[in-house]
Amino acid sequence: MVTIEKSERLKILKTYKLYIGGEFPRTESGRYFSLKDADGNQIANVCSGSRKDFRNAMVVARTAFGKWSKRTAYNRSQIVYRIAEMLEARKNQFTDELTIQGVDKVKAEREVHEAIDLLIYYAGWADKYQQLFSSVNPVAASYFNFSLPEPTGVVSIIAPEENSLLGLVAMIAPVITGGNACVILASESKPLCAVTFGEVLNSSDVPGGVVNILTGSRKELLPQFSTHMDVNAVFYGAGIPEELKEIQMNAALNVKRVADSNVMHSGTGKEMQDPYLIMNFQETKTIWHPIGI
Repeated sequence: MVTIEKSERLKILKTYKLYIGGEFPRTESGRYFSLKDADGNQIANVCSGSRKDFRNAMVVARTAFGKWSKRTAYNRSQIVYRIAEMLEARKNQFTDELTIQGVDKVKAEREVHEAIDLLIYYAGWADKYQQLFSSVNPVAASYFNFSLPEPTGVVSIIAPEENSLLGLVAMIAPVITGGNACVILASESKPLCAVTFGEVLNSSDVPGGVVNILTGSRKELLPQFSTHMDVNAVFYGAGIPEELKEIQMNAALNVKRVADSNVMHSGTGKEMQDPYLIMNFQETKTIWHPIGI
């Protein structure tokens, strides 16, 4: 009988897949990259998403948008709150993943807590922002004139490299709270929490396709996120002026809305609490109704 010493046991590394349509597929390209810690030790295998993966995610996001946008605001509030509950239950795992990616443990714990608080914040706004931002407009005619916000559609999101969990949550929350669907490109250098967050979404009553998470090269995928003709808006949070300029130029091809927020890159959870971020991805619908005589 051969006895294997504990020190000789091979470490089984997790392969972090994509999150598309409520499932966890491997990239269609078959590519992956090895994520290493500060000492050069391999800590995980991460899928390197392709343009085809992005197109697949867009198809399911567009399909999911129709049903998600028709959910009641109260129901969306419940689901966003449920995401916070599930994240709270797994906060130790997220803290560990941030730590092995080089984040100080105290900072990692604070980032997880702020991400949970941020989800609860937006859950509270889900059935209130319409009241704040809609209006009855004065008109010199025998009509009522109402303006109210409606979700814009599918939003492509470029998450920040730093604040890889908090920044990701801060960009997803206002988008889906307002009834949109989204496709996210996670942090290239710290992608682990993004994929694990997909596992949280999968168990949080979020319909498949509402949130889709890709990992891979930002240089390779950025053009797809900003030129795809079925993308209605782009949310950029990486804080690199050259990339933002490229996105703005690409977005002009079909007049996509581009929202940029440096606070996602370097801000705190409190700074990311802003109902106006919901309105960045809303269209104003105006209704005329005759006054009865």
